[in-house]
Amino acid sequence: MSKDIFDDVPSADFPSMYGNFRVYAFKEGKYEHLALVKGDPTDKERVPVRVHSQCITGDTFGSKRCDCGLQLENALFYIGEREYGIFIYLDQEGRGIGLFNKIKAYALQDGGMDTVEANEELGFDCDLRRYDIVVDILKYFKVRSIEILTNNPDKISGIEEKGIRIEDRIPLVVAPNRFNQTYLNTKRSKMNHYIG
Repeated sequence: MSKDIFDDVPSADFPSMYGNFRVYAFKEGKYEHLALVKGDPTDKERVPVRVHSQCITGDTFGSKRCDCGLQLENALFYIGEREYGIFIYLDQEGRGIGLFNKIKAYALQDGGMDTVEANEELGFDCDLRRYDIVVDILKYFKVRSIEILTNNPDKISGIEEKGIRIEDRIPLVVAPNRFNQTYLNTKRSKMNHYIG
């Protein structure tokens, strides 16, 4: 377990349009992660959990190039309606390549590459995210097992391999639009995401 992220974990009440949460901040070296916690998940099983990697373009500016912003909203509304749950917001922009490189990848996609090809053209794997920190955060809250809101099989295996029991997967599928249809098709065909 990464001890440094637990040296100082500030928290505060966090009323929002999705419900009343408590927000926790975890500092891991240069990375800063958040957990929005609904109710008390301590020692609970089948805790609804969304692990969401930062996407400034989608989450903040409403980009139609991806489905991130809508997944964020749907997951927060879902958890906000439950007795307890956790939304983990990871400081892993652009599937781990960072914001600057993400915009470079966008430019390559404008030229005809898909999201996987663009990352590889820049010298990256298609997905550099890691989930060990998620396990540390869930253990901090003493969660016994989870129901994960995701379409990503690598996220499921990455969390299970580190010792968190996943009881169920809750799909987070949003309607495609003309700007993200190719992106979603690529996630399905090349990254094996569970997208209908």
